[in-house]
This record gives sequence, structure tokens and C-alpha cells, in this order.
Amino acid sequence: MFFGAVQLGLMAACVVLFVPMGMAGWHLSRNKVLFFSGALFISLAVCIHLIPYFPSFFPQSPSVLFQQDLSNSCISLLNDVVFQPNSDGFNWNWGNKSRSLDCDFQKLGRVDVSDLLNGSWVVVAGDSQARLFVVALLELVLGEDEMEAIHGDLFKRHSDYGITVGGIGLRVDFIWAPYATNLTEVVTGFKRNGTYPDVLVMGSGLWHMLHFTNYSDYGASLRLLRDSLFLSLPVTRKFDAGFDSSRVLHMFWLGMPTLINELLNTEEKRVKMTREMCDAYDQELYESKILRRDGGSLLLLDVETLSGRCGADCSLDGMHYSDVVYEASVHVMLNALLIESRQRL
Repeated sequence: MFFGAVQLGLMAACVVLFVPMGMAGWHLSRNKVLFFSGALFISLAVCIHLIPYFPSFFPQSPSVLFQQDLSNSCISLLNDVVFQPNSDGFNWNWGNKSRSLDCDFQKLGRVDVSDLLNGSWVVVAGDSQARLFVVALLELVLGEDEMEAIHGDLFKRHSDYGITVGGIGLRVDFIWAPYATNLTEVVTGFKRNGTYPDVLVMGSGLWHMLHFTNYSDYGASLRLLRDSLFLSLPVTRKFDAGFDSSRVLHMFWLGMPTLINELLNTEEKRVKMTREMCDAYDQELYESKILRRDGGSLLLLDVETLSGRCGADCSLDGMHYSDVVYEASVHVMLNALLIESRQRL
């Protein structure tokens, strides 16, 4: 960027110097030469001062583009997780170690997670998959005894749950919202109340597939949710403390898991939740353009890929998976937050 500014300055200096000399060579009067050179100098000065306000007309330096490309590349690699069986069940890590090493992906411990989410408000809305995601998140910031104490309230069937983690001021809310229409109500509720979380994780599909089995209707509800997000949620929100800082609202889509038909625990599920129906629902998700990679605002936490790679041995009922899958998806989210935080520095 500095090199480009030097080039531009030299070019401007040459114009200011040589154009009046050329005009003088055409035998113009001294006053006309002075008038044109002065006007030229002022015009160039104004243009140079306006350049920062119109960056799209001027190419960025290769170093800036490289940093942006690296960040985008790292975001695209976040779900590249593999699982390995061990004596305790399964272990996981990012798949392509050479590429993930460049991105500095990290399995975060309690201290690191507490620092990252200190003072934040995290909202997770969805079905039982979202509830298991919350469990994995809380297990990273709470001790074993604390998790045991909240286990009963956290797993109350079809209910909301909220907790504030003392010491770090982290607020985590789970909202039971199994349908995309429920998610739209959550979003409009933020707008109505004028309060917005720092991190919003949403997901739906399983209940709709089981109880409606209509992928086109699911797609229509996703498009309504997308429009509601656009109309209701700000890109940034101001702190209430009175100063001019702003917070970015980070939004994620918690994808549906890989369904293992032969392990599903009811005949109705085995008939309705087929591989073909799952593919149709996935297609509606992509065509809704709610995901960031398709032009939307939500970054995909690809539970389908994660659970598929963990495999049938990771699942007891063909739908819900071992804790390790949700732990990995939480770390995908946390590393995305780290990447985006570094972009703002």
C-alpha cells in the first residue's frame, strides 16, 4: 500500500511539473500557465485526499489480498475434521494437518474458552441437536460437578434453558425451536426487544422432516427466516455503556446430522427420514441462500459431515451422536470466532 502511494505521488509530481512546462512551450501567457498549473495542483491534491473514501476504484496491495484469502481459506477448512477410535471412544482433530497448521486451528481448553467468551451472550436455538451442542459448549467452561448440578434442568424435554457462568459473565441461552418458523420468531423477538446476542447458533430440519416430510415447505420457511434475518438483525450493535464501540453479531447454522436409517428407533422415522429425503432437505437449505457460502449470513457448522466421518459406531439411535461430534462442532465455532476476531484487529 505504501509503495502504491509513493508511485501515485511521483506521478502527480510529474504531471504538476511537466504539464505547465509543455503549456509554456506552446507560447501561452505566463498568467495562463500559472492559472492552469495552480488549478491542476489543487485538483490533484483533492483527488489524493478523496482516494481513501473510494477504495473500490483503486487496487489493494497483494499483502492485503493475501491476508483476506488466507482467512477465507481457513474458514472453508474449519469443518475438515476426522475421527479416530481409541480406548475411550473416539478422538478428533483437523484432517489436513499441513493446511490446518497454517490456519492455527486449536483445541481450546477451559481458560482459553473463558477468555474468548468472557462477557458474551450466546444463544442457541433449535431441536435436540442444538441442546447437545449447548451441553458440549458448557462442558468447556463448567466443571464436572457444575454440569452434574444442571443436568436435570438442561435436559427437560422440549423446554428452554439459560445459565450465566459466574466469574466470566458468559450468558448461554438454549431456546427450544424445532421448526424454522420457530427460529423466525426468535429472530423477530430480538428485534422487538431491541437486544441481540453476540453469538447466535440456529438449526432445524429433523422435526420438519419427520412430522411434515415436505422439503419444498421446509425451503419456503428457510427463505422466510433468511428475510427475517436481513430485516431484523443488525450487522453490528452498540454497547449500552455509552461509548462508540460496536460488537459484531456472529451467526452460525447448525446442520442436520447424518441419519443412519437402519438405526432409527421407530418405523415412522425409518420410512420418512430416508437418505433421499435428507438430500432434498439439504438442497433446500443451499437454495435458500441462508448460508454464508451461498451469499447469506450464517456460517455452516457441518454436523452432517462431522457425524458422517465419525460413523455408525458414534451413534446409538441413528440420529443423535456421541459427545465428541458436538465437541468438534463447538470447536469449529470457537475457531471461527478466533479467525474473525483477528480480522478486526
